[in-house]
Amino acid sequence: MTIVQAQAIPIRLPFEIGGPKPMFAGIPRMMDILLIRIETDAGLVGWGEAFGLSIWPATRQAFEYLVTPLILGKDEKDIANLMMNLQKQLHILGRSGAVTYALSGLDIALWDLAGKASQQSISELLGGSRHATLPAYASLMRYGTTDLVQRNTDRALSQGFSAIKLHELGAEHVQAARKVMGMDVPLMMDVNCPWSFEQTQNMLDQLEPYQLLWLEEPIWPPEDFTSLSQVRKLKKTPIAAGENNISTHHFSEMLRQGAVDFAQPSVTKIGGITEMMKIIQMCNEYSIPVMPHSPYFGPGFLATLHMTACFKEPTMIEYSFAEMADNPLGDAILMKNGLLKIPTGPGLGYDPDLDIIEKFRVP
Repeated sequence: MTIVQAQAIPIRLPFEIGGPKPMFAGIPRMMDILLIRIETDAGLVGWGEAFGLSIWPATRQAFEYLVTPLILGKDEKDIANLMMNLQKQLHILGRSGAVTYALSGLDIALWDLAGKASQQSISELLGGSRHATLPAYASLMRYGTTDLVQRNTDRALSQGFSAIKLHELGAEHVQAARKVMGMDVPLMMDVNCPWSFEQTQNMLDQLEPYQLLWLEEPIWPPEDFTSLSQVRKLKKTPIAAGENNISTHHFSEMLRQGAVDFAQPSVTKIGGITEMMKIIQMCNEYSIPVMPHSPYFGPGFLATLHMTACFKEPTMIEYSFAEMADNPLGDAILMKNGLLKIPTGPGLGYDPDLDIIEKFRVP
């Protein structure tokens, strides 16, 4: 079979987060998803997802004008060689950002095609699922007030989530969450790379009483693994990072320096399933648990479920704490009783709803 059509399809979904919408450049951020659709001459269609949010227009341009001309007419079955050749051909235009995000979406779609062609799920292609379901943790948005932190923590627990992650910057927000959830439920905090080593050290002293399962990405810049390893050596709170790593080599260096207790590759950012599986193997060799970064609602989320289902231990899945009346994958990505079901159908297991795509497609 050969690739005869490749499309990048942006959709914008209405959503609510239990507080003010996140802002970017003075504009409320939308729930934007960039779907990748690949069709072969045999009529099979594979779906992927490229990292979206506010960068999706650049990612779409990269896919349509850089990636698509290089893949039309190519055999889609040899995923590893095709993706490596694309990385080499496109490296001069960027080893991260929009180019890598576009390649990530393509890679997921190729794995979806491979599963459909063989009538196997992606988890079967990866060696077989060890779990029928996985626990979900609520990845709360940044609200900025202790009142909204408490209100949404309570809502998440009432919906059955097994753990909570905050996206706040102050110890008072962690204290507020603990007042609602107690000390027995796992609590994490993602601060998105704001601090120096000295600032992080000061914050760790404030956070230590609340027994975080991990503190996520405390150091700026995120690739300063030397400072991150120094933070970890303080042994006050476990450290997690990885969503901003730009390659497998970044992960190798992060692991070599002993910078993290938990690694967090993101399948829609790092190069897709092919690259993420290399990272997972690398983490296994260092005995560092993988906690995938997965704050999305499209095929990238399903890909994350398939890979994580192959882990020996049942691993928590990050689930963005947002409510949408419509989403392209329907019940397939909805948490029920604290659990997410691993798809069993061919490929990803579900295709996006074409009616939803048509209704919310961005021109």
